[in-house]
Amino acid sequence: MQVLKILSQIWKSGADIYLDKVDNRVAIKKQNLIPPEVMQAAEGNFSKIDDWFKSWKDAGGEKITLLKMVSHICGWQLNEKLEKWFCEDEESLMLFIDWTVVLAKNGWKDIYEDYRKYENDKSDAMAQELYKRAVAHAKKGAGQ
Repeated sequence: MQVLKILSQIWKSGADIYLDKVDNRVAIKKQNLIPPEVMQAAEGNFSKIDDWFKSWKDAGGEKITLLKMVSHICGWQLNEKLEKWFCEDEESLMLFIDWTVVLAKNGWKDIYEDYRKYENDKSDAMAQELYKRAVAHAKKGAGQ
């Protein structure tokens, strides 16, 4: 089973799986909410899950923001701030959709596959613009 499919099922169960910043190990909160078959798949793919989380360890704000956007749009991890932003700023939502179209044209056809290997200069420029817009929206919200 694909790593992102397993992670999405864990997140959608109401549990949380993440890389603990204190000890750099994968941790789970509310493990009891995870269906046994999903937990079994996670245990069988632990090293791949660990590698995936560690591949994000040094990611900057731009990359993490995009990951949150993908996770939200795919329904894996709901994010009220992103939801509010996309509802209030249709141009940013359309830019995000256009960014995913660029990735799709580069071969990203499966949401459970890591999109990062399909990025290119065009998607990177769009990602930078999305991040700028996200930061501006967050600052505007903080000033209210």
